[in-house]
Amino acid sequence: MTTQQEVETSAVISILVENESGALARVLGLFSGRGYNIESLTVAPVDETRRMSRINVVTTGTPHAVAQVKAQLERLVPVYRVANLSEGGPHVARELALVKVVATAEARAESLRIAQAFRARVIDTTATSFVFELTGSPEKLNSFIDLMRPLGLAEISRTGVVAISRGPETL
Repeated sequence: MTTQQEVETSAVISILVENESGALARVLGLFSGRGYNIESLTVAPVDETRRMSRINVVTTGTPHAVAQVKAQLERLVPVYRVANLSEGGPHVARELALVKVVATAEARAESLRIAQAFRARVIDTTATSFVFELTGSPEKLNSFIDLMRPLGLAEISRTGVVAISRGPETL
């Protein structure tokens, strides 16, 4: 019998860390050392004065396992704050993808029609290829990519999820 707590879900965890050598390695070490999978990872400086960076991690696990990860992250030395945005109320999560399609004739026209429907921008074009830039939820990007596969999808580069809570709450 499966209980509600045993069901694995996706969680977006935001971590504010000291921008120092090895901080990211310690965070990643916690995930790998405990066998937690990272589906998406982004990191960038967010406060130069206070030398802080923000790490956004998308992971999958039971609510109990995600709570354990959060508690363990809070104990790491370079970590200032940890928030599970998936359980902390409404949040915005976006990802950027660059998608290369190599196609001619009808497939080129169809890829442009689909790109327009998804509000993707053409950022490079040749006689036989396009590079599209697309921003949105991971599900939106996955749908776009799936539609481009039969049209000549050649290459994909994705940033990973960046997320922030809605409203006045901050990390």
